[in-house]
Amino acid sequence: MGRVALLCAILLAMPAMARPPDAQRALLSRGVNITGWFRYPTSRAPKPLEAWMADSAMADLRQAGFTFVRLAIDPAVVDTAEMRDIAVSAVCRFQHQGLAVVVDAHPTSWKLEDPAAQARLTEFWTVMAPALRRCDPLSLFPEILNEPVFAGQSDAWAALQAAILPVVRSALPDSTIVVSGHDWGSIAGLSALTPVADANVVYSVHFYEPAELTSLAAYRHDVDRPALATLPFPVEDQDACLRRADVAEGMDATAALMRCYCRFGWDARSIPRLVEHSAVWARAHDAVIVVGEFGASVQLNAPARLAWLRSARLAFEAAGFGWALWGYDDSMGFDVPRPPRNPMLDGNILTALGLPVQSR
Repeated sequence: MGRVALLCAILLAMPAMARPPDAQRALLSRGVNITGWFRYPTSRAPKPLEAWMADSAMADLRQAGFTFVRLAIDPAVVDTAEMRDIAVSAVCRFQHQGLAVVVDAHPTSWKLEDPAAQARLTEFWTVMAPALRRCDPLSLFPEILNEPVFAGQSDAWAALQAAILPVVRSALPDSTIVVSGHDWGSIAGLSALTPVADANVVYSVHFYEPAELTSLAAYRHDVDRPALATLPFPVEDQDACLRRADVAEGMDATAALMRCYCRFGWDARSIPRLVEHSAVWARAHDAVIVVGEFGASVQLNAPARLAWLRSARLAFEAAGFGWALWGYDDSMGFDVPRPPRNPMLDGNILTALGLPVQSR
């Protein structure tokens, strides 16, 4: 094989550089997740579902400084043409209010390691991607799957994602597609991922570290969450932090978890160190990263919660990552219930996110 032919063969075998157009990348600067509209709707009847969020509430998000929303859609909720039409209309309505939209495939009960669930995900995008052609493709960001797990099976997830990517691309050739690594879309999962062979993609990671603080160890069932909610952030006085753990004596699992947190000494420097792992991967692959989810429980004491949100947001921005708070209607974020026509957003959270406080 000649030298030129060999070089061409090598280039064709390499994954494309994963850098979308700058204008589309800029749209993913500051976002918020819409978690309940098409994920756990209070009613699946078309009329209430269609009216779930008013145009004025969407406009308020844009006025507050958000550039995009991440709309979580459980494929089981939009399993009819009528329901899909309502979801697509919601996407277009957000766009009409000046917001880009990440359309997040967010099944709530599927185990994607199961071939039947994989077929359902492929079927979802086979019908959903063409339906989304009604909306502006340049401010539309289809996300193949929320938080793929595939424990110990990074190659299996990569293969499934690579198979679905052309299904979406064929229907939406101009849209930037959101992809992710396995392990719940974590930083570690991204680090294990080989970049996909598509130039117009962004890579998503989710960030809730340390989960003992942000989610009050929601992954465990043997801890006292009110005790965890007293933890400080940043840990400026380790002894004072440990004394909080002493109060939890008699609750051995809780006390042990609190002591571990205190001794680690979580502070504003801890978060950038973790985020840098993704930044290293991004630089190595000339890739663009967005933090598709981050947040902290409303039950956490307010000083720690707001300080963590601010520190995380600053770390993302310093790394050049866009971000999306989880969520608008979730207790890890603004905790707006089924939105009224014009909900006021918590000014303290807006300040932590570097956004102007609303005025009416």
